Amino acid sequence: MYLVILAGSLVRMTGSGMGCPDWPKCFGLYIPPTSEDQVKWAPKKNYSKGIILRKNNELIVAKKDFVSGDKFDLSNWYPYTKHDYSDFNATKTWIEFLNRLIGAIAGLFTLGMLFFSFKLWKKNKNYTLISFLIILGMGFQAWLGKLVVDSNLAPYKITVHMLMALVIVCLIIYLIFKFNYSNKRLLDNQLKVLISLSLILTLIQIITGTQVREFVDVQYAISQNKELWLIKPDFNFYFHRTFSLTVFGLNMYLLYLTFRKKYSLKPILWIGFIIFLEILLGTIMYYGDFPIFSQPAHLFLATILFGIQFYWFLFFKSKKTGNDI
Repeated sequence: MYLVILAGSLVRMTGSGMGCPDWPKCFGLYIPPTSEDQVKWAPKKNYSKGIILRKNNELIVAKKDFVSGDKFDLSNWYPYTKHDYSDFNATKTWIEFLNRLIGAIAGLFTLGMLFFSFKLWKKNKNYTLISFLIILGMGFQAWLGKLVVDSNLAPYKITVHMLMALVIVCLIIYLIFKFNYSNKRLLDNQLKVLISLSLILTLIQIITGTQVREFVDVQYAISQNKELWLIKPDFNFYFHRTFSLTVFGLNMYLLYLTFRKKYSLKPILWIGFIIFLEILLGTIMYYGDFPIFSQPAHLFLATILFGIQFYWFLFFKSKKTGNDI
């Protein structure tokens, strides 16, 4: 799932989100085209139903299986109307295709997880139920991916797509915890509340970060000169930059409490280290004019941070139960 998120961020960085104009196929093909000639009409060529071509800077779709004649016959085609984006770039097409391929592989692994969970049905039905929820989440995420493409990368749909990926990550982490460590929970209401707050702050940072990214996308469309992108940043940029100090401060306080209460420092040390890297990457992006791969790394680390915080959160509880000694 983390690889899916990383691949998605690479798609975003390279502007490859519309590399495949349709979903789940790519130009109506299971294996996407590698050259522009493959998406141009040609005489005496076999075309299958659903194949998408570029014609006069528009997309057209084959109505049926047929062999083209010497001249283009419009009656064999109908216009693609879900969006009006028709550019073709082989590199961007394959980046988007690989993103989908990694998502499909992740889907197969979650299906396998559900299959094996049935062996544990009598022991604990929650394993199967959570695995089924993950499958539903993957299906919903795939549907969201289709909506993102059909809408020509509508900003709010991209944000929802990102948040759904985090929900799936949390479900998988919860399943791992339930399977291995559910009997090792610690009673500490203060830390549980503060870690919950830390999770919320990180989620706010991820959401505002996607808004900043959308602002940068707009600036990129206006000018490809990176030095001009953040000359007049919007409110989300200033909020995202300043709020990072709040996230850092709260987690440093959590480090202090964890040390004072003599709990394992490993989770909070990892959290602190990732937050430090995030702030460093943010600074590099601002002053270094967005070096290559800095944006995917920034988002990727944020999702790992969120996952570790959620995993750590699961180890704490706020009330005693009858099974506690």
